[in-house]
Amino acid sequence: MKQGDTGDAVRVLQQQLLSTGYGFPLVVDGWYGESTEEAVKDFQRRKSIVVDGIAGPKTLALLSGKADPGFISHFDLERAAARLAVPVASICAVNEVESRGHGFLDDGRPVILFERHVMYQRLAAKGIEVEPISRRFPNLIHTARGGYMGGSAEHMRLAAASQIDRDCALESCSWGLFQIMGYHWQALGYATLDEFTTAMRLSESGHLDAFVRFILSEPPLLKALRARKWADFARLYNGPAYKDNLYDVKLARAYDRYATTEGAAA
Repeated sequence: MKQGDTGDAVRVLQQQLLSTGYGFPLVVDGWYGESTEEAVKDFQRRKSIVVDGIAGPKTLALLSGKADPGFISHFDLERAAARLAVPVASICAVNEVESRGHGFLDDGRPVILFERHVMYQRLAAKGIEVEPISRRFPNLIHTARGGYMGGSAEHMRLAAASQIDRDCALESCSWGLFQIMGYHWQALGYATLDEFTTAMRLSESGHLDAFVRFILSEPPLLKALRARKWADFARLYNGPAYKDNLYDVKLARAYDRYATTEGAAA
């Protein structure tokens, strides 16, 4: 939920904010206005998570008492901005638009997406005869994208693929908040594949670290991010379909919003 929203869900949010001891005037009226946004920001500051005034899954989880030390913090975003030599507003925008919003499932496992076409490529690169296996397990190994099941079911696909080849399966997943592919582990400076996957299982700050490493390993992406050429960044990060989802427009708008709030662009 964000400013401008209305309804019972907003009313519940306002009641939860008041129950935390928020000390400013806040009327429970079901309208997500400026006072509600400020109350959300105040709560986010107190919990040391990203301060964006948006009541997303992490904010709502913490309001419900589901504390998670693995949540990414504003300090993490500031540190990432320093490493990439970009305004904090740029990292905030990328985190809002390009991340999945929550790096972990409710059961504590990292969000993943198993890519069957990558599994096909990784097996073939090892000299394995792929076609017979692909015919038996088309949902796990295929030349085309797809077969997605989402959520915890993606871990089931990973487990099944691991029975065929564990390393290829782990390398064939996108991991965490920023969907970093496993096969990048060596280029990103991890000592082993297991070091990468362990980092992905520990915390969202580990997901952000992988994102920073990925941007640093791709000079065109880093150049686009530093210049705030959002169309170039979105095309390089998401592929040619970025226009369908207006990623460049969303990034530009998010940056402008963060750049005008309490020193985000400093």
